Amino acid sequence: MMLNNILANIGEMFINLWNSLGLNKGDWPNYVMILISFILMYLAIVKKFEPLLLLPIAFGMFIINLPGAHDVVWGIQPEGVVYDDVQNKGLLWYLFYGVDKVIYPPLIFLGIGAMTDFGPLISNPKSMLLGAAAQLGVFLTLIAATCIGFNLAAAASIAIIGGADGPTAIYVTQKMSQWAQFNGSNTDLLSAIAVAAYSYMALIPIIQKPLMKLIVPKKERMIKMKPLRTVSKVEKIIFPIVVTLVVGILLPDAVPLLGMLMLGNLLKESGVCDRLSSQAQNGLMNTVTIFLGISVGCKAYGATFLQWQTLGIIGLGLVAFSCGTIGGLLMGRLMCKLSGGKINPLIGSAGVSAVPMAARISEDVGRESDPSNHLLMHAMGPNVAGVIGSAIAAGFLIAIV
Repeated sequence: MMLNNILANIGEMFINLWNSLGLNKGDWPNYVMILISFILMYLAIVKKFEPLLLLPIAFGMFIINLPGAHDVVWGIQPEGVVYDDVQNKGLLWYLFYGVDKVIYPPLIFLGIGAMTDFGPLISNPKSMLLGAAAQLGVFLTLIAATCIGFNLAAAASIAIIGGADGPTAIYVTQKMSQWAQFNGSNTDLLSAIAVAAYSYMALIPIIQKPLMKLIVPKKERMIKMKPLRTVSKVEKIIFPIVVTLVVGILLPDAVPLLGMLMLGNLLKESGVCDRLSSQAQNGLMNTVTIFLGISVGCKAYGATFLQWQTLGIIGLGLVAFSCGTIGGLLMGRLMCKLSGGKINPLIGSAGVSAVPMAARISEDVGRESDPSNHLLMHAMGPNVAGVIGSAIAAGFLIAIV
C-alpha cells in the first residue's frame, strides 16, 4: 500500500513536471517570433542599429515567445486558480504599467532634452521649416491608412511612425488605444507600431541614402554652407520656455511630450541644475529605456503579432518614413533655390526626428559627393526641429481624434 502511494506521488510529480515544461505548450507563431527576435538582436549587436532600444525590444520579444513563458511573466492566473492577493502579478505586468499609462515616453523626452543642443536650430530658425516638411509622411499616411480601412485612432497611431520617433509612436498609440477602448473598438497595435518605428529608425542609412541621391542632384549635394553663428546662453535659456509657451497655448495635447523635452533642455542650459541634468541624461534615461524596450517587446506575442494587419502596419510605416524623408528633401531643394544656392538640400532629410543618426547621414552623403564638405552641424538644426515637429504632430493627432 505504501509502495503504491509512493509510486503514485512520483507519477504525479512527473506529470506536473511535464505539464510545466514549455515543450508541450509552444506553437509555430512563437517559434517564428523567436527567429525574428534573433534577427533583431543581430541588427542591434552586430550592425549596431539603434541598439539601446532595439536590443531590449528584441529580448522582450524573445522571452515572451518562449513556450509557456507568456502567462508566467505577465502573472496570468492558471485556469481554476484564484490568488489570495489580487495584485499578485508578474514582472511584466508592473513594468508595462509605465507604457499603459504613457509614463515612459515623456520621461524619455526629458532625457532627450537634457542631451540636446538647440543651438543649431536657434542659429538658423529656417531649419524649423525642414522639420515641419518632414512631417509630410505622417499626414499622408494618416489619409492612406484611413482609406484602406483602419479607423481614425488606428490610422493616427500608424501615421506617427513617419515622425521617426519611437517614444512618440508609443505615446500616440497608447493614447489612441485608450480612446478606442472607450468607444468599444480594438486597436491593440502597440507591438507592431513600436517594432516598425524602431526598425525603420535603425534602418535609416539603408532607407534614406537612396532617396537622397535620387532627389538631390550631385551639384546641389556638393553645396557648402556658411558656418553657423554662435548662440548666446541667454538665447538657449529663453528658447525652451518660449517654445513651451507658444505650443502649449496653441496645442495643449503636445505639452506632455514637448514640455518634458524642453524641461530637460532647460535643466541642461540653465547651468544651475547639473546634477538633475546628469541624472536625466544617464540614470533616468537608461532605466526608462530598459523598461520601455522590454515592455514593448513583450507585447509582440506570436499569436497576436503574426497577422495580416501587422504586415499592413509595417508597410504603411515604411511609406510614412519614406514620405517624411522626401518631404524634408523637397523643402530643402525649394529653400536651396530661394536662397540662391546657399542651402544644401541634403540637410532636409534630417528633418525626421531620429537624433542624431539622420544628421549623420546628411553628413555622410554630403562627404561622398565632396570629402571636404561638412554638413553635420547644419543638419542638426532640422534634426532637433524634427523632434519638436513630431511632438507637435502627436499632439495634433490626439486633438483631432
